[in-house]
Amino acid sequence: MNAIKTQNLTKIYKIPHEKKGTFFETAVDVFKRRISYEKLYALNGVSLEINKGEIVGLIGKNGSGKTTLLKILSGIILPSSGEISVEGRVAPFFSPSLGFNAELTVRENFDLLGVIFNMPKGEIKNRFDKVMDFAGIEKFRDAKLKNLSAGMAARFAFATMVETDPEIMLLDEIFSIGDKEFVDKSLIVLDSYRKSMKTIVFASHSLDIVEKYCDRTILLNHGKLEMFDETKKVIDYYLRN
Repeated sequence: MNAIKTQNLTKIYKIPHEKKGTFFETAVDVFKRRISYEKLYALNGVSLEINKGEIVGLIGKNGSGKTTLLKILSGIILPSSGEISVEGRVAPFFSPSLGFNAELTVRENFDLLGVIFNMPKGEIKNRFDKVMDFAGIEKFRDAKLKNLSAGMAARFAFATMVETDPEIMLLDEIFSIGDKEFVDKSLIVLDSYRKSMKTIVFASHSLDIVEKYCDRTILLNHGKLEMFDETKKVIDYYLRN
């Protein structure tokens, strides 16, 4: 059974070719439709199927379209064309600030999330304690989120995502946000999710971790799906080219 399926998924950004010196000149060109654009294909005709319970790696050079694909799968941005089907509750992790209010405290942010997910009050407290322990930021539970370091905020965001108990996790470079202890905890999460048949797609430059944990791996190249196969085959191909 597919957890994720895409057909000819394409995302195009328009980049202006030239910049006018004044607002008036720009307005005239817009009115006369004289501004030309270059089309940047962040994704170009990507078709793939990911099975329920799979852990899938996502690799490629910077700018290959990894984050764009994850953001489309999560519904954060829309594709320019193509079809997409995602079956199950999705939890994306791309940025520590995503879905949080920097002016609220760590505790207030989690309480708000608990209300959104209809958690009973007792369960919110219990899960919040687990998040603090997992993220290793117990002393900062009443600090404003904006006052946390980038690494601390990222650990809080990831730990919170885990506690929402999603069916599909979409991760972007999760293993670059913390120390060894936190990375080890994150890897334990991957193991537990594999056993519980949850679906994970994660982009990473850490090929060793991808090879160890991923059933299959997607290789993107300039927005195109270059390969989607058993992880070792994909990594060997990637390293040769």
